Amino acid sequence: MTRDDLFNINAGIVKSLCTAIAKYCPNAIVNMISNPVNSTVPIAAEVFKKAGTYDESKLCGVTTLDVVRAKTFYAGKARFRLLMLMSLLSAAMLATPASNASLSHEDIKALTKRTQDGGTEVVEAKAGKGSATLSMAYAGAVFADACLKGLNGVPDIVECSYVQSSITELPFFASKVRLGKNGVEEVLGLGPLSDYEKEGLENLKPELKSSIEKGIKFAKEN
Repeated sequence: MTRDDLFNINAGIVKSLCTAIAKYCPNAIVNMISNPVNSTVPIAAEVFKKAGTYDESKLCGVTTLDVVRAKTFYAGKARFRLLMLMSLLSAAMLATPASNASLSHEDIKALTKRTQDGGTEVVEAKAGKGSATLSMAYAGAVFADACLKGLNGVPDIVECSYVQSSITELPFFASKVRLGKNGVEEVLGLGPLSDYEKEGLENLKPELKSSIEKGIKFAKEN
């Protein structure tokens, strides 16, 4: 199933659900996990703006599955516990770990692609009889738990999320965020990037821009 297929199925569902959220629980922290998140988060934002309830700190695109996959694949390849990882939606980027272990450029390229194609790998392993539902559920639970910890005042809760952001020229972007009692309390920067990561960042921008615009257009026209 392509991202366009997912959009056609989920866009209307997300719009309807967010309309209800705006009416019945306008102060809720919304964790958007419906794909394609690059488009469904902008849809949600437009619905909330129209209802007068939009709060950028309370709308989070869940990108945790990319992080979980990248951590798992990286640790398996490097044969040690991952110490540092950064994942960007649509182009997971593996930072150099703070340890003696290192991976070649070719290894990092292969792991990046495997992270991007993780869902397809699961579908193929199941011979088309299922999808990555369990890993998605786990990722959603991890991020929801982080939000609950933040709401309960646990300090220094940092996760990756796709949120309204000024890190790039795009209105939404995935990066590390600090979660607290009001949802996203701080959008953290990307930190130093390798040349490979810089290239990946620039390459993903046109597709991400198009996905954002597609979501906004849908919300305004439907």
